Parts: sequence; C-alpha cells; structure tokens
Amino acid sequence: MAFGISRKELVKWKDEVSRGEISFLTHFWLDDRFPNLHCVTKAGCSDIEKLATWGAQFGLKKEWIHYNDHYPHFDLLGETQLHILKHYGLEDHIQRFKLQNKN
Repeated sequence: MAFGISRKELVKWKDEVSRGEISFLTHFWLDDRFPNLHCVTKAGCSDIEKLATWGAQFGLKKEWIHYNDHYPHFDLLGETQLHILKHYGLEDHIQRFKLQNKN
C-alpha cells in the first residue's frame, strides 16, 4: 500500500519515466515482508538498458527491475535508498519521509 504523495508528484514521475529519464518517487509504504521499513523509493525509467546501467553503478541487478504498468523501476529500500537519495541531493525525500542512518 502506497500513501503520502500527491497526484501531481505521481504524474510528474510517470511523465519523466515515460520520457526515458531516471526519476525518483518516494512514498510511505507498508509491506509485511519488511516490517521495519516505512517507505520506498521507486527509481524508474522506460529505457530498460539505461535503467539497468544506472542501477549497476549502485550494485542493483537488472533482474531486480519491476516491469509493471509501463513504468519499469527499481524499489530502493533501507541503506541503498538512503545512499542513492543522498547521492542525488534529494534531501527533501530524506526529511519528508524521516529517513536516517541506522548507525
């Protein structure tokens, strides 16, 4: 279940992904498989090879790409999520969703 984002944010992410850009969307998220996590960042791009190459620089494997609804993406969680958000200067995502190092 996803929540905590506006329709405008979702539309922007979908538009950027559709244009072949790497785009990030962070939202609150509940999943019983990950009881200690409260949000996820979707890193998407419609160009699969571009997305796979981008992900590889962060240790993400091509087989981890989700191919649903015309918006291919990686789900970024935990330390990987925090590292990538910091790398791209997305402090607003970090603050808004209260992400922090566990160290």
